[in-house]
Amino acid sequence: MRRLFGKASTAPVCGSANDRVILDYFHHKARTQGYTLSHSQQRVIDCMAQHASSLLEAGAKHLPGLYLHGAVGRGKSWLLDGFFQAIPLAQKQRLHFHEFFARLHQGMFNHRQQPDALATTLDELLSDCRVLCFDEFHVHDIGDAMLITRLFKALFRRGILLLVTSNYPPEGLLPNPLYHARFKPVIDLINARMQVMEVGGPHDYRSQARTHAQQLFTQGQYVWPATPAQRRAANVPATDVPAIALPVGTRHLPARYCEGRVVGFTFADLCEQPTAVMDYLELCRRFDHWIIDQLPNLADCSIAAQQRFINLVDVLYDQDKHLILLGQRSLRESLGGDAIDLARTRSRLGQLVEVREPV
Repeated sequence: MRRLFGKASTAPVCGSANDRVILDYFHHKARTQGYTLSHSQQRVIDCMAQHASSLLEAGAKHLPGLYLHGAVGRGKSWLLDGFFQAIPLAQKQRLHFHEFFARLHQGMFNHRQQPDALATTLDELLSDCRVLCFDEFHVHDIGDAMLITRLFKALFRRGILLLVTSNYPPEGLLPNPLYHARFKPVIDLINARMQVMEVGGPHDYRSQARTHAQQLFTQGQYVWPATPAQRRAANVPATDVPAIALPVGTRHLPARYCEGRVVGFTFADLCEQPTAVMDYLELCRRFDHWIIDQLPNLADCSIAAQQRFINLVDVLYDQDKHLILLGQRSLRESLGGDAIDLARTRSRLGQLVEVREPV
């Protein structure tokens, strides 16, 4: 049996029937996946069970949300997904924060003539939603930060039960000292309206075991040093193929390969250009198999390019796309850099099968 983090604990005594829906689901899920629930994990599950009971039995509004934070690979998404799957409500949504925020921006642009574009967009996106789950919440841009302040206030006013995972405690969001003070209203709001819980543990279990072998992303490869023989074996195009203009939204992006549901780019095509999460989401709707060629040493790239690559990997991982990534160095050597969220990227790419040219 695999232990996710810390010392194992036993299940709590039975509560209401709605408590048991959540508790029984997690205990069954842990058994079938070979996990022993730890004290840290059980504490979060107990809290989730109480929230579910209050929501289902009394239809309570204005329940405190739940903000789970901790280092990469500690099981935050596992907990969030389990709650979302277990709670017997139809009025629920689970989204990667990138995806929701891209939809929010697009909706507010579409409704920019309305007196309150945010409210109109939320009416459209959330409708009768009662439970909203955001995975991988983080903030690095002050413009986004100001919109997030408005968003969270609107969500709490609507009585939506909000569950969030993040690599950072609330105080660690938007760490840039130039902007952090301006983001403090959101931090105070999170601390006041959400139960903040750390999901801890010394190990990144995602990097230690291929626990999600059924996922398409984890069946991908990192190929290095990308010799001609390796490229032929992986069925990827040569390095000197000319770029083709691939329509994405209202513009075109350079691509190196496009056939059926397969698309290929160089790192520079996607990350050295002013691309955005909305571009990656649009491409994911059209392509299931991705080739990203010529991964450089990220430490030699600008912070902007590093952040685009982080965002790209986040989207490919969350949308569960098959990825063949090619570079000249080992993955560990290639993923240096100073961008704040690179630890998450290293953890996710670490699940790829590393294919090295035999010595």
